[in-house]
Amino acid sequence: MEGESGRSIILTGATGFLGAFLMSGLLERGYHVTVLGRPAKNMRLSDRISGLVGWFGLDPGPRLSAIEVDFSKKHLGLDDEIYGDLCANAGKVIHCASDTSFAERNRKQVMLANVDSLPSLLDLAVDSRAEHLYYVSSAYACGQCTGLCMETPIKNQRFTNVYEESKAQAEEIIRRSCQDNDVPLSILRPSIVYGHSETGRSLKFNALYYAVRSMLLIRDIFLNDIRQGGGKSKKWGISLDDDGILNLPMKICLPNKGSVNLIPIDYFVATVLRIIEHPGTSGIYHITSDNPPDITTLAEYAQRFLGLRGIDVLWNQSGKNANPNPAEELFDKLFEQYRPYLSDERIFDQSRTRSIAPGISAPPFTYEIFAQCMTYAVACDWGWPLDHSV
Repeated sequence: MEGESGRSIILTGATGFLGAFLMSGLLERGYHVTVLGRPAKNMRLSDRISGLVGWFGLDPGPRLSAIEVDFSKKHLGLDDEIYGDLCANAGKVIHCASDTSFAERNRKQVMLANVDSLPSLLDLAVDSRAEHLYYVSSAYACGQCTGLCMETPIKNQRFTNVYEESKAQAEEIIRRSCQDNDVPLSILRPSIVYGHSETGRSLKFNALYYAVRSMLLIRDIFLNDIRQGGGKSKKWGISLDDDGILNLPMKICLPNKGSVNLIPIDYFVATVLRIIEHPGTSGIYHITSDNPPDITTLAEYAQRFLGLRGIDVLWNQSGKNANPNPAEELFDKLFEQYRPYLSDERIFDQSRTRSIAPGISAPPFTYEIFAQCMTYAVACDWGWPLDHSV
């Protein structure tokens, strides 16, 4: 651990998935954390943070504080005295707040949250003479690169969706500001993050979880049809076997073979903490898996967990099923926004990350980890955890 001056952290995004677990990791390490954020509709930021701290089973006492801010306003919407105190005690700044929507219809809100809100955050880094700024970006900010994606600034890329585009724009704005104002900067690029690899706990259930939840929904629709005696399922070859397994002929069509780069939240936190606590860490860091599973493996896991048979993964040039049955049609509709990540050919260089965090790597994504995470998600009804109020 560093000296006392290095223990002060300003953190944005602490009510989100990555930010909440990162906040917990920082507090467990003994840091003093000041959370910046907005209130929810009917809940103050301090109450939201208090609920999260309780969910993690922590009692940080005076080492944790929360300040409600407005990133669209000068000095974060704070009066001069509070802003001055914030700057005087800033230490390091971690910007983790983000809108993760992929949908083009949400372009305005995504750009507002991920790009347009940056000036006040960057002013804070300059005004406070921050020891270091850490920006949590995304491995997919690289856009539609081919082959090995390097730990370098993004240049002239096409993007799969507005989220990737916004992260790339944000990286460039932050990089230029820090360069112009001599603020040390590290850009952290995680891939797709799931729950804790040892406990299965999570605070968000999208991406991988959404695919499994979609399959669960489809399964239950056809199970209900069979059990109610409607018989519509039979003409598509859907049936319930004697062993209770649903035979669900379903093709997932993709344009190419690839992988799904998944990392657990505990690996993300451990790597970020190692980067923060290592001197001279300015640079770009991929926090990714060097042994990601492919969609065939994930389909096998999902079938085993959900009690299904008959799901096949096929590759064709269009990546489309020309004559989908109702199950295939529903899956394609539900999972369209995530389709590009099911057969991703991007490979992420981790040279700088490995140099800072030797011996730390994402665990192989086994069925045991998959089942543990999905069991937790089902117990939470794919939403907030049921055992605590967050």
